[in-house]
Amino acid sequence: MLSFTPEIGIDLGTTSILVYLKGKGVVLREPSILAVSKYNDEIYALGEEARQMLGRTPGDIIAIRPLVDGVIADYTHTQKLLEELIRRACGRRFTSLFKPKVLISVPSDTTSVERRAVLQAAHQAGAGYATYIEEPLAAAMGAGLPIQDPTGNMVVDIGGGTSDVAVISLGGIVTCKSIRVGGNKMDEMVTRYIKNEYNLQVGDRTAEEIKIRVGSAFPQEQELTMAVKGRDLLAGLPKTITISSEEIREAISEAVNSIVEKVKQVLLETPPELAADTIETGIYLTGGGALLRGLDRLLELQTGIRVHVADDPLSCVALGTGRALEHLKVIERSHRGEDYN
Repeated sequence: MLSFTPEIGIDLGTTSILVYLKGKGVVLREPSILAVSKYNDEIYALGEEARQMLGRTPGDIIAIRPLVDGVIADYTHTQKLLEELIRRACGRRFTSLFKPKVLISVPSDTTSVERRAVLQAAHQAGAGYATYIEEPLAAAMGAGLPIQDPTGNMVVDIGGGTSDVAVISLGGIVTCKSIRVGGNKMDEMVTRYIKNEYNLQVGDRTAEEIKIRVGSAFPQEQELTMAVKGRDLLAGLPKTITISSEEIREAISEAVNSIVEKVKQVLLETPPELAADTIETGIYLTGGGALLRGLDRLLELQTGIRVHVADDPLSCVALGTGRALEHLKVIERSHRGEDYN
């Protein structure tokens, strides 16, 4: 008997949301942002269109990031965002007839209350069935690691709000640590550094662009520079400065070192046999933070273990949720009755 119920995997990230539709792959990739009316909460835009409005909205429109550090900070707007993305992925007419099955990724350190809030938001957004998968497990599946084998597979998933470090074996997480440090924290550090060193105020989008274009975690053979425009805090006028990759490396060093220390901690707490396996298999980096220049080299130097960057680190969690749709019953059993259905 044919089933017309759409099955969706959602990477519910602090910075961006990716939607995987079974049979089609990743069909949506949008920033986790809404632009709404300050007075009646009417939605003007969401996703990329709303991101373009950051720092540029008139007084009656505000840009909202409803997810903070990987969890729901604004339930109502998260539900509205999910509702629109599910409709876009499946089609408005189709979702009115068949409520989709939804599998959502969550950070590994979320509480049962936070997870239930995510699942309830999915139900109210139009899902007929909703459950979750922990992000490091989804990231490992998306990276193509042989997680069902009786060997240790280590993944470091660095997202916008959180970073998860896990060792996975026999289809489950053996050791895992999460830290609420990610790309957004690095952006904040860049903003603070430029303000303190140059008395220059830059916006969130500019800080992110600086991190992407010249940021690094390890000294580069050829250091980079970038012209940065902002508002002079002393004169109150527009100003342009030139900033180097060495400076940005210094600015984000605290966040990078926190991630490195968390990797070491997980290795220390991993059973010896599985820890030894990582010497052979290596450490895999996923998430947007995996693209930070030199992070793989820094981790190799600090741990003595080979570090690989996944082929498509930004999509690993979404691809993993998609592949996990084939194993929903196995995922359900691992939740020990926490699902909200």
